[in-house]
Amino acid sequence: MKVTIKKENLLEGLQTVQSVVGSRTTLPILSNALLKAEGDNLELVATDLDLCVSCRVEAKVEVKGATTVPVKKLFALAREMDTFEIELSSDERFVTTIKADPSIFKLKGLPPEEFPPLQSFKEEVGFSLPQSSMRRMLKWTSYAVSTDETRYVLNGVCLSIKSGLLSVVATDGRRLALVEEQLKEKVPLDFSGNYILPTKAVNELMRALSDKGEVLITLSQNYAGFSLAEDSKKSIKIVTKLIDGVYPNFRQVIPQDVKEKAKIDREEFLAALKRLEILTSESSNSVKLTFSKNTLTLSVNSPEIGEGAERIAVVYNGQEFSIAFNPRFLIEPLSVLSADEIEFSFIDELSPGVIRIQDPFVYVVMPMRLS
Repeated sequence: MKVTIKKENLLEGLQTVQSVVGSRTTLPILSNALLKAEGDNLELVATDLDLCVSCRVEAKVEVKGATTVPVKKLFALAREMDTFEIELSSDERFVTTIKADPSIFKLKGLPPEEFPPLQSFKEEVGFSLPQSSMRRMLKWTSYAVSTDETRYVLNGVCLSIKSGLLSVVATDGRRLALVEEQLKEKVPLDFSGNYILPTKAVNELMRALSDKGEVLITLSQNYAGFSLAEDSKKSIKIVTKLIDGVYPNFRQVIPQDVKEKAKIDREEFLAALKRLEILTSESSNSVKLTFSKNTLTLSVNSPEIGEGAERIAVVYNGQEFSIAFNPRFLIEPLSVLSADEIEFSFIDELSPGVIRIQDPFVYVVMPMRLS
């Protein structure tokens, strides 16, 4: 294999795949990236056996072929080289030479045959949607994923597909975030159901998605694939194992008969919550919300730290009402949403609160007991 590649293209490809590789692996080959040179591009692939990321970038291929190299070492070297182009070549012993005058380095690799085979999908049948839509849906939900490993089916984001409607949902049992989008193209009937993406795959996907182009989603019983292409010069593919299990019926937890509703400026509400969160502690981590006519009073009383209160104007004409929440559970959705105004609805102080915006998004959060 011998290629000449722009430094920025090589760094872009390595940056895309290297985060998959852990610092400690049981198999030496998993510390390496597979490099495949063919046509007018270089494909870089990394995997941890559960998640595989590949990135194809433009390059001048003089001799086609494949090898593997320690990906983090190659990235560190390329980043520090003061050059416009880098030449990569490998020999029969899978030693890769990295050359850019006046620098020359050699990295010992392993046979590409040892690299785990990539998961393939039947005829690449899938459906597409804008990358910006997929990115937004994951951004609006992924913060609600559970970190409790004993509830493994909640350790990921669920893609639910039914009758051409894509629902993306995450929950940890105390709050739930849901966003939906009607798909413009017909979805194969085989795809109906729930698919749980592990958190690591979600993070890699969010890192790779951009505001341009489409993402092709392919699904099977155990795997999901995402193909991203902004233009003909670069493409990314992410393949992940799915979490095996039955995702709970998330629609059952969304309250239908709310009694009171308030319209609140999102940024003003968020800023007040961030200030009051400073006064909370592990033993006293709630913010009390008191709604009265066109006014919301937020207050914190932490015996070991202190107390504070904020008052903001809202649109509310119901009876005076108080409810308490963990401020972090309100700050996280408010931080990722882009709407100017939210609707906050509730039933009573012991029932979940619900945040909605004009887009098809709903956030359900359990309250804390008022002290």
